[in-house]
Amino acid sequence: MPSTVANMPRQVREELTRRLRRGRRAFREEDVQVVEGPLLKRAVGASALGNCMEWFDFGVYSYLAATLGKVFFPDASPTAQVISSFATFAAAFVVRPLGGLVFGPLGDRVGRQKVLATTMILMAIGTFSIGLIPSYASIGIAAPVLLLLARMLQGFSTGGEYGGATTFVAEYSPDRRRGFLSSWLDFGTFVGYALGSALVTVLNLALTDGQMLDWGWRVPFLIAGPLGLIGLYMRLKLEESPAFQQQLDEHEKSLAQESAGSEFKTIVKDHWRPLLVCMGLVLLYNVTNYMVTGYLPTYQTETLGRSSGFADVLVLIGMVWIVLLITFLGRLSDHVGRRPLYACGAVAMIVLAVPSFLLLKADGTWKPVIGVLLLATLLACFAAPSAATLPALFPTAVRYAAMGIGFNFAVAAFGGTTPLLTEALVSATGDALMPAYYLMVAGAIGLVTVRFLPESAQVPLRGSQPMVGSRREQRELITTSQELYTLSKERSEAR
Repeated sequence: MPSTVANMPRQVREELTRRLRRGRRAFREEDVQVVEGPLLKRAVGASALGNCMEWFDFGVYSYLAATLGKVFFPDASPTAQVISSFATFAAAFVVRPLGGLVFGPLGDRVGRQKVLATTMILMAIGTFSIGLIPSYASIGIAAPVLLLLARMLQGFSTGGEYGGATTFVAEYSPDRRRGFLSSWLDFGTFVGYALGSALVTVLNLALTDGQMLDWGWRVPFLIAGPLGLIGLYMRLKLEESPAFQQQLDEHEKSLAQESAGSEFKTIVKDHWRPLLVCMGLVLLYNVTNYMVTGYLPTYQTETLGRSSGFADVLVLIGMVWIVLLITFLGRLSDHVGRRPLYACGAVAMIVLAVPSFLLLKADGTWKPVIGVLLLATLLACFAAPSAATLPALFPTAVRYAAMGIGFNFAVAAFGGTTPLLTEALVSATGDALMPAYYLMVAGAIGLVTVRFLPESAQVPLRGSQPMVGSRREQRELITTSQELYTLSKERSEAR
């Protein structure tokens, strides 16, 4: 066996062999897609920046949950205020599957770029609207109703955001570097979360409680307007992904001409196995995500009785740590594989969830900081490979729609409800370790899911040509394919 073939990861060798046998020849230049460096950097950079702005908009609500409970549900008890605020938080996730069902098929028909521009502006409108809603003291019950409607608009737009953004970046990335380049998307996500956390932290430290309740809470939401316009401009400047363009160029229109309802049935019928794997991984990622980003600030203030400033700084430290780790772990997933990273993270979460929350509960400063860093590290293990792993489960023609279904149904059922259910469990049982037990269950489900996850590191996306980052890599792959095709023919003849 030639050394170039022998050194190739097993999953890549098997996939290329299947393609060569199907095509009955080695690759030629037209069979290998080259993504030029400047175009690739612009696509990944603009997607990450747009994602940063999108998730800044979506994330600030969770950091202000306790304050919003006092503004919009003033007649309730403190516990009921928090639960009501988290119920409104969860409502955004109820409509996420609807957004996925609408935007997913659109993304497979009209293109990823156009839909991502639409979700950006809808998110900005929804977030900006929250900053304009009068308080309960001014307009009564209409205030929480308007808050609910604005959150539902946010949720609807988010239903098309993550699936589309991951699809777009994955389809732009060379196969060998997809983990690293796709991890920049979640880098943008957590930078957005960190900026939201930092802004709320500064406001809480600079303003009195009365000023925060009066007008301070509006500031993060009102910033969404100009941010949305900047993000919209960047996304309108992007070109469509090569995989989608290739699909159009080859006139693969059969599925793209189906109605959304027909496409939904086709996806569920023909791709139910990868859908279940997608949902299991999304559960693992997003239960951890919303536990850290959505619930920890309130857990610190309402359950442990700490100041909002301390709680905000603690979570901000966790967000910054994830930002530092995530692209390193994304690059690691290209070398060791996606499955080992998920599996190690899931096992670690089962083992470390309780110790992490015991550290969070401890007095002083350093033990809570270590507890948050442990949880943030686990979250980074799931976030880093997700943008490369999930799109690889589905073929190009249905990738956006399938991601919209699998991702958003799992997030709606398990991710967005995490703060609400965890707070309700802590309130009902009085056990401050309930969040840790919740994470352990998610880790166990994730570990089972990894058992059925096909390894996709360095493997071409289903339904797309092999992707490389330069002409030199293209020539190398063509030469390797010739060696691999010759070896395959010799083995077939030997049988």
